[in-house]
Amino acid sequence: MTGLPLSGVRVIDLTRILSGPFCSMLLADLGADVVKIEAPGGDPVRQQGHVVEGLSWYFAGFNRNKRSVELDLRAPEGVAVLERMLAGADILTENFRPGILDRMGLTEARLREINPDLIVVSVNGYGSDGPYADRPAFDFIAQAMSGYMATNGTPETGPLRTAPPITDLVAGLYAALGAVAALRGHEAGGPAQRVEASMMMSMMSMLAYLSSNALATGRDPVPTGNDHPIASPYGLFRTADGDIAVAPSTDAIVRRFLRELGLETMLEDARFATNEMRLRHRAELNARINAALAGGTQDEWIERLNRAGVPSGRVQSVTEALSDPQVAAQEMVLRVPHPGHGEVAMTGFPMKFSETPLELRHPTPDLGADGRAVLRAAGYGEAEIEALIASGVLGAGVGG
Repeated sequence: MTGLPLSGVRVIDLTRILSGPFCSMLLADLGADVVKIEAPGGDPVRQQGHVVEGLSWYFAGFNRNKRSVELDLRAPEGVAVLERMLAGADILTENFRPGILDRMGLTEARLREINPDLIVVSVNGYGSDGPYADRPAFDFIAQAMSGYMATNGTPETGPLRTAPPITDLVAGLYAALGAVAALRGHEAGGPAQRVEASMMMSMMSMLAYLSSNALATGRDPVPTGNDHPIASPYGLFRTADGDIAVAPSTDAIVRRFLRELGLETMLEDARFATNEMRLRHRAELNARINAALAGGTQDEWIERLNRAGVPSGRVQSVTEALSDPQVAAQEMVLRVPHPGHGEVAMTGFPMKFSETPLELRHPTPDLGADGRAVLRAAGYGEAEIEALIASGVLGAGVGG
């Protein structure tokens, strides 16, 4: 499709695993031509998760709309090929540990020499300076060190991680946003610059009222599990046939909620008249709410509460959420033919554009599938390409 927001933008992608590939996939979904440079053997995620007909669906879900070149960057000849690609690129994405690009000879000065208009986007664990800059990073560690893990769970359970690799994903989102902002700024006459997003700092930015309250008081928040730390009532409540999630975020919605339950007069009791007092007496309030909800089923209460303007819903499993009719209406599950690998299902596009809707322009590439085509576009002749393949610097791939 022509006319996508990033149509015509060329991205050279050195990222692997998750945070960086998520960033570059977002750019690709928005229309950029993303060339994924993979080390011999490919991105490790190609071998992870559930593999169907030779393709990891985990890998497919984060590398769609890209092209693949298998290139040995440990060889000087491989770095020389990369430099020629970068000369015609708009953006370079990488998620090496700080200093790796420099050791490859791709210092900031060298990159400016190759392409003074190049935007460099880096995703890392902790930032490129500071005492932790050289540490290896992983989502679990970033969740722990950012303060995020300590806010999950309850005093009884202790800290709990979030199941999805949230710090990878948040850092990838920030990196993609930074890439687009830097590109726009450069097109408007500003400098071509380096953009950085780290997993730990990105996650800290998401602590919201938890960090604000800690900064204001000097005290750590107490983990409250499914109860909201600063609002009551709010959380999971028990109906006749199971739990429902209810989120009365303002006094007005609290009143609507309690009115539907026949408990509105509780607000005349000083113990429940204000949010501060309801937090102090949360256990008693929750018990009264659960007793009232026991008179109906999940479906009955969800329908009734939403109709009254009280946000509520069922706790769905992943498979239930993926088959939810609202998810289907939003086209958030795609089923895409992948030549040689059958039909692959993946999550769809959360960003919706009214005039240029996003689409899967081409499926996740096989390793090195586009090497020849990409090198031809970079000015290599057929004999040069075959020599690079023969030397092992360039993967032969398929097609191209």
